[in-house]
Amino acid sequence: MSIVELSSNAAGAFDSEALPVVSAIIHVLADASPGLLPRLLEPFARRDVTPDRVQARREAEAMRVEIALDSVEEDMLARILGNLGQVIGVRSVRASETVARERAA
Repeated sequence: MSIVELSSNAAGAFDSEALPVVSAIIHVLADASPGLLPRLLEPFARRDVTPDRVQARREAEAMRVEIALDSVEEDMLARILGNLGQVIGVRSVRASETVARERAA
């Protein structure tokens, strides 16, 4: 298991060859607000990515949200993480990443 770090070069170029695919759980801590959950899911919808699991729990004035992806390309994950970090009210974003493998071309 590794932790994905946000990078300023997240928009890298696509390789026409096989792309690394991972499973990831994204952990978000944000200020609790009525519009938070749709704002967090927008980066996925924009990229036609459907999360495999979403779990949210309120803790006083904060929300803890876990978004699981069973299979996502590493570069796509980096872009989504970058967008999540820009959502209003988000305090922190991190992803635990497992099972790196190559997707068949």
